[in-house]
Amino acid sequence: MNRNKEAPEADLFKITKANRLVMIIFLIFMLALWVMPVYSLIKDSLKVGGFQNYVFVLSERINDVPFYRYFINSVFNAVIASSLLIIVCATAGFAFSKIDFLGKKVIFNVVVICLAISGPILIIPLFYIYRTLGIYNTPFAVILSETLITIPFGVLMMRSLFNNLPNELMESASVDGAGTFRTFVSIYLPLAKPAIINLAVLQIMWSFQDFLFPTMFLTDENLYTTTVAVNTFKGAYGMTAQNLGRYNAALILISIPTIVLFVFAQKYIVNGITSGAVKE
Repeated sequence: MNRNKEAPEADLFKITKANRLVMIIFLIFMLALWVMPVYSLIKDSLKVGGFQNYVFVLSERINDVPFYRYFINSVFNAVIASSLLIIVCATAGFAFSKIDFLGKKVIFNVVVICLAISGPILIIPLFYIYRTLGIYNTPFAVILSETLITIPFGVLMMRSLFNNLPNELMESASVDGAGTFRTFVSIYLPLAKPAIINLAVLQIMWSFQDFLFPTMFLTDENLYTTTVAVNTFKGAYGMTAQNLGRYNAALILISIPTIVLFVFAQKYIVNGITSGAVKE
């Protein structure tokens, strides 16, 4: 009796050959949509000068700034912003999950509401704050902005992870004489490693792709990141056929770090997303 009732339900989740074919066609179509502009960009970057366009971009100064300087600025901003984000979100997520304190639900709800706040809304208040603190037109203005805008997402993510870790670990650590901070650092933090790496990688990728905050808070070309440097390249190279090839070569070089980072870190991203999905 039970087998007959369960059979129709099982058939609903069975992947037929037709469904598999539709999925494959859809994936090929989506891959083509992504590959076509990338292919066009690579082809345009080789016009006139070929691979010498890449050599020119890497060897020549743009407005008296070497190309590698933009990469150094981007890496510095991304690493510091990622480190700050992990410190804040891991501790806050643990507190919201495992520690009872006055106003806990209200504060957490405020953090969640901040997810609805977009970056452009913060530009004016942050501008006045940075001018008052004297950090406008410094890397720290960009670093703080990129960290602040991601904190609500990071806190929500880390809290969800810690919610799926057993509370018995807190009790066992307390019996052994460990305090709350020691329990967090020695027990819960190592268990949260996949999610932490995931959040760190995502923040680095978002920081590399950020155009808004570097544009708004940096005026010194020596502090520009790779995304802001795109406009500099366009003005410096002009619109001749050869310079268009160099411009596209610069765009290719700018995109390489995030692609390489994603390729090597995709395992941690998947593990970080799925960790804590099932409560044991």
